[in-house]
Amino acid sequence: MKKILPLREMAESFGLVNKSMTPKRGRKSYFTPEGKVALMFLKMKTQMSFPKLMEELNGNIHYQLFCDIVIDPTHPLTNYKLLDDIAAELAGSLKIQELQNLLAEAWKPYMKHLDTMFTDATCYESEMRYPTDQKLLWECVEKGYELMCEASQRVGIHRPRTKYLDVAKANLTYRKQRKHTKSQTRKITRRLLDLLGKILRETRKMEREHEGVKLFTDREKQTFDIITKVYRQQHNHFRSGDVRESIPDRIVSVNKPYVRPIVRGKEVKSVEFGAKCNNILVDGISFIEKLSFNAFNEGTRLAHCIKMHKRLFGVDAKKIGGDTSYAGNANRDLCSKNGIQTSFVQKGKRAKEQREKDFVRQELARVRATAMEGSFGTQKEHYSLRRVKARKKETEILYIFFGIHTANVVQLAERLMEQQKAEAA
Repeated sequence: MKKILPLREMAESFGLVNKSMTPKRGRKSYFTPEGKVALMFLKMKTQMSFPKLMEELNGNIHYQLFCDIVIDPTHPLTNYKLLDDIAAELAGSLKIQELQNLLAEAWKPYMKHLDTMFTDATCYESEMRYPTDQKLLWECVEKGYELMCEASQRVGIHRPRTKYLDVAKANLTYRKQRKHTKSQTRKITRRLLDLLGKILRETRKMEREHEGVKLFTDREKQTFDIITKVYRQQHNHFRSGDVRESIPDRIVSVNKPYVRPIVRGKEVKSVEFGAKCNNILVDGISFIEKLSFNAFNEGTRLAHCIKMHKRLFGVDAKKIGGDTSYAGNANRDLCSKNGIQTSFVQKGKRAKEQREKDFVRQELARVRATAMEGSFGTQKEHYSLRRVKARKKETEILYIFFGIHTANVVQLAERLMEQQKAEAA
């Protein structure tokens, strides 16, 4: 793996390499720039948390060599926050397309069939509870009530009177029930909204009456603003009475306000919560074309996929495989204009000379259905992308990036080993 990874170039892209002649001030970093990048590949490969990874790193010489460090057994690393800080440092300077250019350049010698491309989109779900309006409102009530009590204590007054304990008891009773009627759901939602509105009004009142006092820290102020936005969204939604109403920029978690519901229309789960990612696949190797926490139509991204393929590998795509969401008229015209064979089902009556093209189309559709969906399954099952465990948006994107490309580099390393065995035999 280390042989085919351009760790030095990636470290420079992250801004970890000091190119100036003046040395950096402060304590020298325990990990080298290349070791920090290698550490993220190691984390996604082992699927370990940072505390567990630090334990393994202390006792495994192979992990240490991969990360360019040597740990004295008598003085092992004990603070796993060191690894957390490295992830936060990399997340703040991640440039996905620039890094993918470096990886594609390093991997091209080990790849074949560069003129064939497959594309599809998937959702890498975040680690969070399944959101309902009642769960979200109670989460806001708990956090808002805590902030109100903290603010009243800081200004030295008694906390305002609310129905918090009564609503908490009613909410617990509601949650214990296995099934709920519509009237029960509307009743508890109304009570939660009224209580949350009272908490927000009393807190705003305290802010106006004590303008010279800093009631909240910056983080608490940000949380309070998120709760206020959730209240406005849910209050307007409740008043409309339409349960199927679409809410723009809908917040489904106070801790992760950037996560949006992604409607996928699957049989198992119709809605997923996480980052939607449009990938391209060349010779079994995946690259990110677009990653967003907002829903988007992947069918409009085919032209961008073709341009990205040309930029990464320097060759024109001659064959493209995609599902029916990419088979729009604009994409068909684009592929016909550039002489690209696709897996799209032909419209209209089929001519006799189309039989050979039909065979290519069927083969592209078959490989896309197996290789593309197989790559998603491998990434999610074996590289910690089934439920991405991160607390910040930037860190979640970092884990997705390294999870995808760790799966790539493991596959290429296995190919290289097989090739060396064949040559030795």
